[in-house]
Amino acid sequence: MKTFGVALLAAILGYIVGLFGTMASIELFSSNQHDKSLEAAMTGAFAGGPLIAVISVIGILALRRKRSS
Repeated sequence: MKTFGVALLAAILGYIVGLFGTMASIELFSSNQHDKSLEAAMTGAFAGGPLIAVISVIGILALRRKRSS
């Protein structure tokens, strides 16, 4: 149960970091002139956030498995 809680916390924090990190990078590097803020929000919410959340959960689970072995 403790592992589930830690993984859930890692997923939530990873999503937040991925969301805002993707939004910031889109705002800085996108050449879109018409709807840059919408592009940043949608890419962060549906691509960057979930990707970093999955990566953080995999990382946490790998670290906990390595530590218990």
